[in-house]
Amino acid sequence: MRTEWTGVFGGIHLRLRAREDGILQVTRDLSGQFRENEYSPVTECPEGAWIRRTEAGSEVFALPGLCVRVNRGTGALSFEDGSGKLLLRERPDCSAELQEAEIRRSVFSEETRITEKTGADGARSSADPAATETDRTGVRGRQYFCFRENEALYGLGSHEEGIGNLRGHMRLLYQHNLKAVVPVLVSTAGWGILFDMGCGMAFHDDEEGSFMEIDCADSLDWYFVYGNGTYESLMEKLRGLTGPAPMLPRYALGFIQSKERYVNAQELEDTVAEYRRRKIPLDVIVQDWQTWPEGQWGLKQYDRSRYPEGFADRLHAMNARVMLSIWPHMQGDRNSNKDEMIREGCMLGNRSTYDAFSPKGRAIYGRQIREGLMTEKIDAWWCDCTEPFEADWNGSERLPDGERMRVNTGEAQKYLDPASISLYSLLHSRGIWEEMRRDSGAPRVLNLTRSSWAGQRRYAAVTWSGDVCATWETLRRHVPEGLNFMAAGEPFWNCDVGGFFTSCREPWFWRGEFPRGTEDPGYRELFVRWLQYACFLTMMRAHGTDTPREIWQFGGEGGRYYEAIAACIRMRYRLLAYQYSLMAETREKGIPAVRVPALVFPEDSCLRKTDNEMMLGDGLLVCPVTRPVEYLPGGEKIADPDENTEVYLPAGFRWYEADGDGVYDGGQAAMVRTPLEKVPVFVREGTILPLSPARQYTDEETAEPTEIIIFSGRDGAFAFYDDDGISYDYEHGEYQRIPMRWNDRERALTLGAQEGRLRREQRFVVRLRGGKETREIAYTGEEMTVRF
Repeated sequence: MRTEWTGVFGGIHLRLRAREDGILQVTRDLSGQFRENEYSPVTECPEGAWIRRTEAGSEVFALPGLCVRVNRGTGALSFEDGSGKLLLRERPDCSAELQEAEIRRSVFSEETRITEKTGADGARSSADPAATETDRTGVRGRQYFCFRENEALYGLGSHEEGIGNLRGHMRLLYQHNLKAVVPVLVSTAGWGILFDMGCGMAFHDDEEGSFMEIDCADSLDWYFVYGNGTYESLMEKLRGLTGPAPMLPRYALGFIQSKERYVNAQELEDTVAEYRRRKIPLDVIVQDWQTWPEGQWGLKQYDRSRYPEGFADRLHAMNARVMLSIWPHMQGDRNSNKDEMIREGCMLGNRSTYDAFSPKGRAIYGRQIREGLMTEKIDAWWCDCTEPFEADWNGSERLPDGERMRVNTGEAQKYLDPASISLYSLLHSRGIWEEMRRDSGAPRVLNLTRSSWAGQRRYAAVTWSGDVCATWETLRRHVPEGLNFMAAGEPFWNCDVGGFFTSCREPWFWRGEFPRGTEDPGYRELFVRWLQYACFLTMMRAHGTDTPREIWQFGGEGGRYYEAIAACIRMRYRLLAYQYSLMAETREKGIPAVRVPALVFPEDSCLRKTDNEMMLGDGLLVCPVTRPVEYLPGGEKIADPDENTEVYLPAGFRWYEADGDGVYDGGQAAMVRTPLEKVPVFVREGTILPLSPARQYTDEETAEPTEIIIFSGRDGAFAFYDDDGISYDYEHGEYQRIPMRWNDRERALTLGAQEGRLRREQRFVVRLRGGKETREIAYTGEEMTVRF
C-alpha cells in the first residue's frame, strides 16, 4: 500500500507521507527534491498506512484516527478526526507562499581577524568571513493556517513576554540567552505540529494572519500529530516521533544551591557543611564558570591552586553531588583544548567555538571532559552558553524585537549553516550524552543547559530560562513561559530562583530592582515566592549574581524569611515520591509532569484565559504568588497589603485546599489567604498523593514510611514508581511500579501486583484527606487492598 503522495499546486510541490501511529508528514518546496533536515529531531518514524479515495474536488487520505483532505485545485489541506470533526485547516486560497532562498556559507581564512571579548555572558570571539558563497538553494516563505475560533494554542518554547495562550500573538523563534525554542505547537483540540526546520522562524496569529514564517530551509517540512483528542495521547505520539526522555537521577529533584560564583573548592565545601549543620536539605552544589587556569577560557582542566585534587570526594562524603559549568568556547594562548580542536578541523569560523555538528568535534569535546574533568568524579554538567552566538548582549537600550532577531540570527549564520542555526544545543547535548553513556555502568546523565529544541529531552538536558532580572514582572512572566516550554513536549525546565541580575546597571539586560540584594526585605519576599514556584518545577535551583542566595543570607534561624525558605525546601522533599513517579510517567508516556491546565481540562474554556496556574500531574493545581504583598523593591512597606489570591478551579471536579480545610466545586474562582509562608495548592478529588518522609538528601535511607493521602470524591488511579535512582538498570527492568486504584464507592485502595523486577518492600501509611483513620501496610509486590 503506497504511503506517499505528491502534487504540484501553483508552482509549489507538495508531498504527503503517512507515518506510524497516524502521523502525517507534510513537505513543500519549489523543486520537488523534498530535502529534509539533516539534523532532524525525529528519531524513528516508520512508514504508516492510509486508505486513499477521491471525492468531489478532494483527495482524501484516511489514517488511523485521522482524515486528511487535499483540495485538488489549491493543494490546501484540512484535518479531521475519525468522526469527521474538523481539527485544523490550511488557508483555502493560499496554503503556503514560497520563494527561492540562497543558503550561503561563510569562507574563513588563516588571515581572518578574530575579536575576543569577555562580558557578562562570558568570553566570546567573533570574526568576519573573507567571503560567502552559495552552498545550495532552499526556500523561505510562509505556511498558512486557519485555527478554530474557540481553541487555544501553546508551546514553541520559553521566551520573554509572559504569554500563555498564543492566540492573538506573535512569537519569534531563534536561540538566545533569554529564549529557548521548541518548535512544537499544541492545541486544546488535541492536535500538535512539529516544525522540522532549524532556521529562524516566526509564528503569527495576529493582524498579519495565522502562519509560520521561515527564514531559509531546505524545504517547508512539518508533522501533524493527533492522538485520541487528549493531551496525554498527543504527548505519547510526540514521544514516539522524537524519542523518550530518560529518568534523570533522583538527586535532580532535590534542592540545588548555586551562585555566580564560588571561587574555590573550599567555598563549596563550607557551603555544603553549613547546610548540613543547619539540617536544611540539599542535594547538589554548583560550581559556576572559571574553574580553569587564569586566562585559559573553557579549558577543561582545573586550576589546582583553587580546586585541589579530591575536592569532589570531600563533597560526596557530605552526601552532596557536584554540578560543574563547561562552555563550548575556548580562548587562551595555552589552551590545549582549543589547539586540538583547531588542529583537527573541529572549530567554527571564529576559531573559539567547537563544531557540535561534527561527530568528530563532539567526540573530541567529550574526551577532553573525561580526561581533564572526570578525574574529580563530577556528577552533573552545566552546559552554559549553548546558543552559542548572540549579538545584542550589550548596550543600554534593548533593540526592537525584529531587529534583535535580525542581528542575532545574522551573527549565528556567519558560523553555522543558516538552515540549522537553532540546532547547536541539540547536537551539543547529544555529544555530552553519548560521552557520558560510553561506559555501560556509568551513572545517569544530568545536563543543565540554556537552549533547547524538540527531542533534546532524550539527552537528559534540563533547560533554564536564561540570565533573567530580579523583578516581580519577570517572575509573573515565568509561569506561562515555562508552561509553554513544557507543553511542547520538552518536560525538563527550570529557572534561576530569585532572578540572575538583582541590581540595575547600564546594560539593557541588567535591570534588576533590588540593588541591596538580600538586605532588602522586598527581595527576600520575591525570593521566597520564586522558590515556592520552583518547588514544583523539574529543578529547584537558587542561582544568580550581585547577591548570595544561601538560606542564611536571608536572616537567622527562626526569622520569617529563613523559616519560609526552609519550609519550602522541606516541602520539595515531601513531594519527592510524587514527582519521581511523574518523571517515570514522562519516560513511559511522554507527558510532562508540569502541565497547562487548559490542555488537561480542554472542555473548560475559562482556563484558556488563565495564565498564572499550572498542574503538577493531573492531581495538583498550583497558583504561584507573583506579586508583592508586604514590601516593594527598596524595602518600602505596603500600606494596605492584600494577602488574598484568586484561584480559578477547573470545572467538573471538587478541589481540596492542600494547606487548609477548604473544599470547593470547580468552575469558579476561590479566594484564599496567601501569607508569605503559603503558596496556593489545590488537589483534585480522586487524587492519590504519595508524600515522602523528611530527608536531608534524596537518597538518604529512612525507616519512616511513605504517606499515601486519598482525596476522595470519585475513583482515581496513580502509578507509584521506584528504582535505584542513579543507574540505567531501569532500562533492563530493574524498577518497581505499583498501580494504585481508589474505588470511591467501596472506600477501598487497591495496590496491584508490581511491574518490574526490582523487589523492594514499601512501607505505606494510608489515610483519607480530612480523616483520622490510618492504615499501615507493608507492600511486598503482591496485590492487596485496604478499606476505610
